[in-house]
Amino acid sequence: MLSPMKVEYREATQRDVEAIARLHADSWRRNYRGSYSDAYLDGDVGADRLAVWTDRFASPSGRDDQITIVAARDAVIVGFAHTILHHNRELGALLDNLHVAHDLKGHGIGTQLVVETARAVIERTPSSSLYLWVLERNTAAQAFYRALGGTFAGQETSEAPGGGAVLGLRVVWRDPSRLARLDRTIKGF
Repeated sequence: MLSPMKVEYREATQRDVEAIARLHADSWRRNYRGSYSDAYLDGDVGADRLAVWTDRFASPSGRDDQITIVAARDAVIVGFAHTILHHNRELGALLDNLHVAHDLKGHGIGTQLVVETARAVIERTPSSSLYLWVLERNTAAQAFYRALGGTFAGQETSEAPGGGAVLGLRVVWRDPSRLARLDRTIKGF
């Protein structure tokens, strides 16, 4: 049985790859229906996410411009945030992935992952902004980012994994230090 909301936040290691990939695939299956094809979500998404995460952790030298933070509860990965530093000259670091186990949403884990991400960005690239893309259909995530003070600044259509097109909305935090000072009072993710 899991302990009551004692969650550890730490930088991910290669030994976390399979757990991150499983959580990523599960999150996409639950939250991206209607945006990504059912055939992809019901089929190759698990193998695809495992390949992506294996590649991301394959070379330690290639990880200098990236950081993945995991949330672990009783040694089980229950959330993660993956950020690419220096991703965009104007917009700064890209929060490329943020996912929390379905049954633990609303307990502040997502908020704390964003806080830890902001702290890491400030530590490694002090003058950087932080931004992400959220799917147009993912209104719950949009509300969460808005509650965290994110500014919606543009949209873009891109190819979805498994085929088709999706509309993404860009969310920006010009000053990540504001995120770094948040606490877990903002729930929802």
